[in-house]
Amino acid sequence: MTSSAPEFTITRNLNVPRELVWRAWTEKKELAAWLPSTPLESISFDVREGGRYRYTMVNAQTGEEYHTGGVFLDVVPFERLVFTWGDPDAPVENSPVVTLTLAAHGDRTEMIFHLRGCAGYPGDKYFYDGWSSALDDLTTHLLDQKQ
Repeated sequence: MTSSAPEFTITRNLNVPRELVWRAWTEKKELAAWLPSTPLESISFDVREGGRYRYTMVNAQTGEEYHTGGVFLDVVPFERLVFTWGDPDAPVENSPVVTLTLAAHGDRTEMIFHLRGCAGYPGDKYFYDGWSSALDDLTTHLLDQKQ
């Protein structure tokens, strides 16, 4: 079966154990530390298959709020996290899906971020660049945690 849905993948090789990467994606305090302009009190997580999550990003200049959320579709601790992404109340069938895969290589982690349902490419100043920038912030946060 071939998919015609737009999609893109971003890979990061991180010099931290995958347990730290997993926590950064699944614990509220960790997510707030690296996801730009996301107040801790706006984050709710139920990290299990069928569980929901929500958070609000706030534009520092305008105060405009961006409500984001979805449903966890697959949760394999420390290895894979699959979730819908976008409007927190959108139907699962119509939502973009993020698949996050974490592969341990000793004390290093290969993190593969795949987004299906949104087109993206380097330099698009939109989905790809936004996620790439957020993953750069994640990398910085994780390296700070390791020290």
